[in-house]
Amino acid sequence: MIINKKTIISAFLSVFLLGLMFSCKNQNENSGEKESSPSKGSHPKLIITKAGVEKIRAELGNIPIFDASLQIAKDEVDAEIASGIDTPLPKDFSGGYTHERHKRNFFMLEKAGLLYQILDDEKYAKYVKDMLFQYEAMYKDLPVHPQTRSYARGKLFWQCLNDSNWLVYASQGYDCIYDYLSAEERAKLENNLFRPFADFISIGNPQFYNRVHNHSTWGNAAVGMIALVMDDDELLHRALYGIEDDGIDANAKDNDGGYIKNEDGKAGFLANLEEPFSPDGYYTEGPYYQRYAMYPFLIFSEALNNVKPELKIFEHKNGVLLKAVNALLNLSDADGDFFPLNDGQKGMSYYSKELVTAVDIAYLHGSKNPELLSIAEKQNRVLLDDSGLAVALGIKEGAAKPFEKKSINFSDGPLGKQGGVAILRDHDVEVVFKYAAQGLSHGHYDKLSFSMYESGQEVIQDYGLARFVNIEQKGGGNYLKENKTWAKQSIAHNTIIQNEGSHFNGKYDIGSQHHSKLNFYDFDKDNIKVVSAYESNAYPGTELKRTMALISDAGFEKPYVLDIMAVSSKQANQYDFPYYYLGQVMETNFEYATPEILKPLGAKHGYQHLFVEGQGKANDGNAKLSWYHAGRFHTITTVTSAQDEVFFTRIGANDPEFNLRKEPGFMIRKNNEKDAVFASVIESHGNYSPVSENAINSHSHIAEVKVVYNDADYTAVSIKDIQGHIKTFIVCNNEVSNEKQHEIVINGSTFQWTGSYYFN
Repeated sequence: MIINKKTIISAFLSVFLLGLMFSCKNQNENSGEKESSPSKGSHPKLIITKAGVEKIRAELGNIPIFDASLQIAKDEVDAEIASGIDTPLPKDFSGGYTHERHKRNFFMLEKAGLLYQILDDEKYAKYVKDMLFQYEAMYKDLPVHPQTRSYARGKLFWQCLNDSNWLVYASQGYDCIYDYLSAEERAKLENNLFRPFADFISIGNPQFYNRVHNHSTWGNAAVGMIALVMDDDELLHRALYGIEDDGIDANAKDNDGGYIKNEDGKAGFLANLEEPFSPDGYYTEGPYYQRYAMYPFLIFSEALNNVKPELKIFEHKNGVLLKAVNALLNLSDADGDFFPLNDGQKGMSYYSKELVTAVDIAYLHGSKNPELLSIAEKQNRVLLDDSGLAVALGIKEGAAKPFEKKSINFSDGPLGKQGGVAILRDHDVEVVFKYAAQGLSHGHYDKLSFSMYESGQEVIQDYGLARFVNIEQKGGGNYLKENKTWAKQSIAHNTIIQNEGSHFNGKYDIGSQHHSKLNFYDFDKDNIKVVSAYESNAYPGTELKRTMALISDAGFEKPYVLDIMAVSSKQANQYDFPYYYLGQVMETNFEYATPEILKPLGAKHGYQHLFVEGQGKANDGNAKLSWYHAGRFHTITTVTSAQDEVFFTRIGANDPEFNLRKEPGFMIRKNNEKDAVFASVIESHGNYSPVSENAINSHSHIAEVKVVYNDADYTAVSIKDIQGHIKTFIVCNNEVSNEKQHEIVINGSTFQWTGSYYFN
C-alpha cells in the first residue's frame, strides 16, 4: 500500500531521522570508520549533489510531496531487494520478460542510489553494487542481442536505444554509490562494464549514435553521464560533439526510412540541441518524441550544469531547453494528454516520468515559474534530488499558480523557418493546426492537417501511430507495418488528398526537403482566433491554402470552427477531404446508400485500409452531418455542389491481424476540378444524460454556409445561423499584412478592412 498521508510519513521519517542522527554520531566516534561516507570524495554530483543531500535530509518530514515520493520509491525498491536481483540473458523484444526485467533494473539502480544518499542506509548501496557487478560479470562476454530487427542492435536490449536508456539511469546509481565502493571495485566496473558499454553504443554503433535524432540524444547523454561520473574527458567530448570519422554511408537509413547521416555532418549532444528544436522550443518530431527525448536532454544538462557549469548549458540556443518544457505543456489538451502529431501514442501525457523530470528541472534552473508548481501538484510526485526539493518547497510555501494555456503558435526548424504548429484555444475548445516540416523519420505526410478537442475529448481526431508500445503480442511492442501503410499516409489525416496519392507520394526523401509556410496568425481578439498557411510542394503544380478560425458568437453555446481549404492546380484532379470524427451518427441532410458487402475505398496510400460503409451524392448547397460522442453533440456543415460525392468510411480494411482501430470517417470528394474551395463549420453543442434521458440542444445552429467570393486575392465565406444572423469571413490570399487596407464588393455590399482578414 502506498503511504501518502502527511501525518504518517512525517511520523515515519521523524523516527528514521532520530536513528540516522544516532547512527552518524556513533560512526563519527568510531576511529575505524570506513571511507564509505557520502560526505567524502566528490560524489554524488550529477543530479543529486552533496549540498542537495544535506538540504533534503534537513527538510525530511516537512515537505509532503517529496516525503510521499520518497516513500513510494522506498516501497518499490524494498520489494525488489526482497525478491532478489535477476539479470537474465537477453532474448526478447519490447514487452518480453528479459526486456522488461533489464528495464526495471535500470530504474532500480537509479532509485536505490538516491535512497542510499537520502536515507544513508547501506542496504541500498549494496543492492546497487551487487546488481552492477552482476552486469559486469555478464557484459564482457555478452553477444549482440539475438533479435535482428533494429538497424542498431544492442546487447541488453534489441536496440541500442534501450541500452542507452540503461546507461543513463545506471550512471546515476553509480554516481550515488561511487564513494561507497573501493578504488579497486570502481576500476573493475569502469574497465569491464561502463567504458566498454559506452564504446559499444557509440564507436560500435555510429549509425545509431552519430546523428540528429531522439535515439542519438539518448546515446549522447548515456556516454556523457558516465563520462562525468568517471571524469573521462575523451568520452565527454564524444558525447558533446559526436564521432569525427564515423564511416556512415550518406545514403544509409534507419528502420523508419529516415536518413542517418546529417547533411552538415554535425553530431553529438550539442547538435541535437541545435537542429531539432525551433527557437520556440518545438521539437520537430512532435510532442510524443519530444516528451521521450526531454529526459536525456534535461537530465544530462543538469549533470553538465552541476559538473561543468562553464558550459552554461541551460543558456544554450537562448535557453531552448527551458522553452521546450513550456512548449510541451502547451502541446497538451485539457487533460494533459499530448496532441498525437506525427508518430504519437494517444494518452501519453504530462503525468509521465519524463515530464516530472522536465517540470522539476525547468523550475529549478529557470525562473522558478510558479505555474510549473501547479503542474507538479497535478503530477503528485517529484524527483528525489535537488530539483525535486526545490519544487516541493515551492508547493509547501503556497507559491503555485495555475498554468494558463492560451492560443499559441510554435515555429518549426532550427531557425524557426520551417512552418510550425498552432493551437487555437477558446474556453474548452482547442484546434491543433499542423503546417510543419516533415518531422524526421517519425513524421507523417499530413500537410495542413488539423484536429479538434473539447474539454480534453477528441471531436475530430488525428489517428496517431500504429503501434502497441511494449505490448509483446503486437509485433514485439514495436511499430507495426500499418504505421507506414496507414498512419503515416495522408488519407489518415484531416487534410486534402489529390488523386488518391499521399503528399510527396509518401516518400521521405521528398517530404524531408519541404515544409509548409505560415501566412499569418492572429490570437489577439476575444471573439476570433485565426491561423492561415499554405503548401506548394505536396503535389507538384498544386497549391494548398488552409485558413482555420475559432469563433465565439453569442448565438452559439460553444465556440465553433470555420475551416477553409482552397486548392489551385494547373490541371484537373480528384480531391478527397476526410474528417475523422468519433462517435455515433445522429442525422444527415443528404441521401446515401449502404453496401451489403464492405469493400476498400482504394488500393494504396492508405486507401486500402478504409472500408466504404456509405456513399451518396451531396446536396447543392450544404452537406450536414451530426454525431454524438462522450455526452456531446457535434455537427459539420460543409459547402458542396450536386456533383460532389460523400462517403462514410471505417478504418480496418486489409487488416487481418486487427492492428488498426475501427473508427469512422466522413469524406467529401470533388471530381475533375482544377480549383476548389472546401469550406466547413464544425460545432459542438448540447448534451445528453443517460440518467435523466434528456437530450438538450441536440441540433445544429447553422442554417447555411456559403462561399460568396473566391479569386486569387480573396476567399469569402458567409455563415448564417438559424436565427437569420449572417457573419462574413474574408481571408486575403496574397497580400498578407497587418497594415494593408482592402476593399471588395460582394453581392452588392462593400467590405473594407485593414489586415490579413475580415470578420463581422
